[in-house]
Amino acid sequence: MIKTFIIENGQKPTEEQLKEVEEAKKHPVVFDEDCQELSPMMMKAFKSAVVQRNRKKNA
Repeated sequence: MIKTFIIENGQKPTEEQLKEVEEAKKHPVVFDEDCQELSPMMMKAFKSAVVQRNRKKNA
């Protein structure tokens, strides 16, 4: 199950949200055909794209 919370800049998460994050850390990531594990090459490309995105964001 996926839950999405939008936290605005400067807003702090609630105690309930923090508890849910801590609980989620205890469970393993489950991959399936819709969300497959990335190969090492795909992970490298993904990290590179994130770095480039962040550079443009901060410029």
